[in-house]
Parts: sequence; structure tokens; C-alpha cells
Amino acid sequence: MRKVIVGILVAVLAAGAVAAKPALRDVPDIDNGLFVVGLAHEIRKNCPSIDARLFKAFGVLRGLEREARDLGYTEDEIRTHLKSKSEKKRLRARAAKYMESQGFGQDKAGYCALGEAEIARNSEIGALLRTSK
Repeated sequence: MRKVIVGILVAVLAAGAVAAKPALRDVPDIDNGLFVVGLAHEIRKNCPSIDARLFKAFGVLRGLEREARDLGYTEDEIRTHLKSKSEKKRLRARAAKYMESQGFGQDKAGYCALGEAEIARNSEIGALLRTSK
């Protein structure tokens, strides 16, 4: 009987541990993916000579959404995260820090130079952008 009770207790505790999910911001693949798409969007928005590869960006976003669902997040949890003003602010701060680390300011010239550099490197960010010249 004691073994049965211990077994049930272990199963209940294990189920509880599985049910607890970290915040989406703490899932590196999701957070990094949103950072990449967000920074590409900011570059496109602030640099008139760079356009977005919209279908590719939407594909990345769909993949992130699918990954989050596969990890057990609900549509409401995903939507809430994407619409969160504090998360957007946090990702913008991360983008500003990244731009600074690359030697670019957060002005038109900085966004254009960063965009061109990311395109030239064919980075994850650059793959979502194209020059419109």
C-alpha cells in the first residue's frame, strides 16, 4: 500500500511539473525569433531604402506560433504575449542594445547601415530584408 501511495504522489508531482510552463519570454527560441522579426521590422520601418521580405517574415512568425503551441501554450497565451506592451518595450530595449553593440545609432542612418550589414551577412535579420534601391 505504501508503494502505491508513493507512486501516486510521484505521478501527481511529475504531472504538476510538466504542467508548469515558463513565460514565453523565457523560451529562447521563441524570444530570439521575435527579436529577429521585430528588429527587421524596425529596420524596414526606419530605413526607406530597405523593404521587408514579408512572406518570409510571416513564415517565421507562423513557425514561432506553431512551436509555442507544440510546447503547450494556448492561442490566448500566445496572443497576450505578442500584444504585451511591456514585452514590446523589452524587445525594443534589446534591439537598441544590439544596435549599439554593432556601432549603430537609432537614427535613419543607423537603421539603414545595420540593415545593409545584416543583409550582407545573410543573418537571420538580413534574410527578412531586401534593399529597395
